[in-house]
Order: sequence, then C-alpha cells, then structure tokens
Amino acid sequence: MSRIAQAFSRARASNRSAFVAYLCAGDPDMETSLAACRVLIENGVDILELGVPFSDPLADGLTNQLAAQRALESGMTSAKVLDLVRKIRVFSEVPIVFYTYYNLVFSNGVDSYINAARAAGVDGILTLDLPPEEAGEVIEAGAKYGVETVFIVAPTTPDERIDLIVKNVTGFIYYVSREGVTGVRNEVAGNISEAVARIKARTNKPVAVGFGISTRAQVAQVARYADGVIVGSVLVNAIRDNLGSKEGICAQLKVVTADLVAGTNIV
Repeated sequence: MSRIAQAFSRARASNRSAFVAYLCAGDPDMETSLAACRVLIENGVDILELGVPFSDPLADGLTNQLAAQRALESGMTSAKVLDLVRKIRVFSEVPIVFYTYYNLVFSNGVDSYINAARAAGVDGILTLDLPPEEAGEVIEAGAKYGVETVFIVAPTTPDERIDLIVKNVTGFIYYVSREGVTGVRNEVAGNISEAVARIKARTNKPVAVGFGISTRAQVAQVARYADGVIVGSVLVNAIRDNLGSKEGICAQLKVVTADLVAGTNIV
C-alpha cells in the first residue's frame, strides 16, 4: 500500500478525515520552509501538499501567488524543491504531493521530472493546468516510477467527465468546492455532501475537498462527507503574517494546524 493510501486508511480507522496541508515550497526561504513543514507534520498533518513555486500560478488566489513570489525571490528552483523533499524525508515518511503546473514538468522533460521527484521522495502529483485528456505522459511516467496522480473535479464537472477523471486517478480526487481560485472564505460552499457522493459513486479512490476551507468549524463540516480536507491559504497566511521571524512563523503554524486538525474527527 502506498504512503498516500496508508494515510487515508489510518484516518478512516481513527474515524476521521485525513488532513491535507498546503504550503508553497521555499516560502519565504528554504530554511524557514523546512521548519514550517516540520511543524505541520509534528502537529498531525496526514498529507503534505507542496506547491512548486511558479511565475504564473493561474489557479491560485493572491495569498498563494505572493507565497510563490516570495519563494522565487529567495532563489527557489525546481532542483531546490527536490532538495526540500529530501530534507523532509530525513525525519518523516508523511506522503508528499506536488501541487504544480505543467510547464514546470514539461520543461524538465516529463519522464525525467517524475523520476527525479520519486527519487527525492514525492508520492503524488497534481498538475493544475493539465487535464487528464492531455496527461498521458504524466500518467505513464507516474505508473512507471510510482508517483500517484491527483486530478481535480469541480462543481461544474458533468457526470461523464467525472467518469473520465476518476479512471486516471491513482492517488486521490481533489474536489474543488467552489469556482474560482484558492483563498480563505467566510463559509464552506454548499452541496459538498451531494458532490462528494456523486464522485464516490464512481470510484473507490479517496475524495479530498479543498478551496476556501480555513477554520476548524469548516474542517469539521467537510470532514463529515469527505475522505480528506485540504487547507492552504490560512497556513500560508501564518507565514505572511510573521515574515522575518522563523520562530513566529512556526509558533503560529503550530497553533493554527493543531486547531484545524482537531476538526477532522467525525462526530
């Protein structure tokens, strides 16, 4: 069983939803980013989603765009993102999923990129702007090297397209709970229970829900229906609010993460 499958299995066995946490790799610098990842892992994160910093992150709201900008300005590169993964693997076996864009994969050579990612310790890849119809090379390389695929289902995705998407998922389905880009929202989108049920009727792969989830109450609301809850912007904001203080970043992340993870228990 893969690390991703094990994470969801352990969560189910504990009667909770898996907590998937997003941070941009290298935000605001390599040393602080590594420390931030360690704090998340030590405070109960089941799966770590690492954003690979990109100059044109179309799916991301302002919070994550600025995080990518900070990482790039600090000198983060694709090679250094792999170094970050290797450093995490020294102390943790938590599943790591790359949240990336296709240009970063394509420009390095798809087979070579996936191979290098797996060798560093990456478990899965979500390529935001790559639909499954055009993802043959990524799917093939993922199967070859053991990097699981994650694809997105949106509220507007018709049933026949869900059928296509789930056939190409080997890791988990990422259900985007609302249209638009990433970011903190005041309330969870409606109809999540129906949407998750519609997807789960077509696959036995885990379904994780993200976009706009930022409080313990919102995590708890989603956890009742989904196999996983994905949270990003509120964690990235802990970095933004404490720039210049690694200790401050880690302290706030510890408090925020522990609170959010507590919401995953199904009651």
